[in-house]
Amino acid sequence: MNTPRRIRIAVQAAFLLLFVFLFLQTESKGNDDLGYPVKLFLDFDPLILITTLLSAHAVAAGFLLSIIVIAVTFIFGRVFCGWICPLGTLNNMVGSLRRSKPRISPRWNTAKYLLLVFLIVSSLFGMQLAGVFDPLSLLIRSFSLAVYPALSSATNAGLDLLYGAPNQSVNAFGEAVAAAAKKLYLPFQQPFYEQGWFIGILFLGVLGLNLVEQRFWCRYLCPLGALLGIFSRWSFLKRSVSEGCNECGACTRVCVGNATPHEKDNWKPTECLYCRNCDDVCPKNAVSFGFGSKQPTGSLNIGRRRVVTAALSGAVAVPLIRTVPLAKQGFHNPALVRPPGSLDEREFLQRCVKCGECMKVCITGGLQPTLMEAGLEGIWSPVLVPKIGYCEYRCTLCGQVCPTGAIKRLTIQEKEQVSIGTAMIDKGRCLPYAHSTPCIVCEEVCPTGKKAIWLEEVTVRDADGNVITVKQPHIDLKTCIGCGICETKCPVIDRPAIYVTSIGETRSKTNKLLL
Repeated sequence: MNTPRRIRIAVQAAFLLLFVFLFLQTESKGNDDLGYPVKLFLDFDPLILITTLLSAHAVAAGFLLSIIVIAVTFIFGRVFCGWICPLGTLNNMVGSLRRSKPRISPRWNTAKYLLLVFLIVSSLFGMQLAGVFDPLSLLIRSFSLAVYPALSSATNAGLDLLYGAPNQSVNAFGEAVAAAAKKLYLPFQQPFYEQGWFIGILFLGVLGLNLVEQRFWCRYLCPLGALLGIFSRWSFLKRSVSEGCNECGACTRVCVGNATPHEKDNWKPTECLYCRNCDDVCPKNAVSFGFGSKQPTGSLNIGRRRVVTAALSGAVAVPLIRTVPLAKQGFHNPALVRPPGSLDEREFLQRCVKCGECMKVCITGGLQPTLMEAGLEGIWSPVLVPKIGYCEYRCTLCGQVCPTGAIKRLTIQEKEQVSIGTAMIDKGRCLPYAHSTPCIVCEEVCPTGKKAIWLEEVTVRDADGNVITVKQPHIDLKTCIGCGICETKCPVIDRPAIYVTSIGETRSKTNKLLL
């Protein structure tokens, strides 16, 4: 292994460790300030920059950092893919478990460019779908909603075994392991996500494709790689092959990008990840990388008809995906309770990249990924499910981690004035109403300064005919902010007698109670 390859592996490891470190830091530390969340990686993502700018006609200031990645690509080629991208590093690691000859024609490299065209055209028509396929968004979402919860659950199960062992030495060892795990990565409480299993299977599928062909995702599917590949066509750093090349094919066997390095006059800079494996393996030392090389390079031949088809598909997909009731003006899904600070639903969907960071930092676990509650356009976007967890009154972490501004960053004082929905009472299930049983839990837990739930003392008869006094709850519509703690804490646990709907949310001008 030569020095450049050692350096590359060290750089890949460093960025992967940085990603994991920032990911673990993206959680509540006991105060309402996160510091540097893992969204820093998304800030350097030019695909999210471009699609958000096209769909929402605005971008968060942090995304200007992605211009650095574009500039580096113009100079050095796709070094982001080969040296920095944490998903690319994971693909490399899994792919190294089984080295095999390429089984798929290099012509299929064009699939990722067609996907890129589809995503850009759909964003032109106001639909943000790039986050579903973007490698950084995909990795953060998979780690947040599947990998991290699974790792936490497995660790806790192992610790339970150690704690339950009859041997005191084993118990002591378990306590030491638990202390270390809590300090390094274990969350304060076990996270649960309704779509976690589905997202986890998809992530395992992405990694498993490397057993078919190394870096399968990077070669054939990654739209960010396609975008950077287009920029790298004009990169200053080029690969050159001297006359000493005997076309032995050793470079092709180690190429992880299908850049056809064995073809002297047809090397493809759009596919090259600048990993320098070909330089390392060449027995004649005929391969070198340098600036100013004039060696011929292969063209990016996607096919005009296929590009037009991909563009038309992106345009047609927008109205097709929006042929759901949610797209109808005046229709609002009562279960679609968005986090505080969320933009109006149309603009929210134009910005949200489904990275899952807001769900990871939710300290009660109430923010969950949608499936079809917001239509296909909003898949895996955040929704508050109060039965699982409520919106903590003095927490603004979700707005701090949102990379695109789909959720605005609020101060505590600003959040106090924001309503995400309204609580409703089901009198047929409420204990004081339906069963003449005293209960004031919802009023006790209500966090607003002036209680949004007030109690009325009434005289009723119980099942034995005895006259008793109970306090029946009522909702103050002007004060309720829809935080959902009343639903979370309701003792009627199967289907709470008080529940929150999206009606009355501050972000919408139409989703209001008709008074």
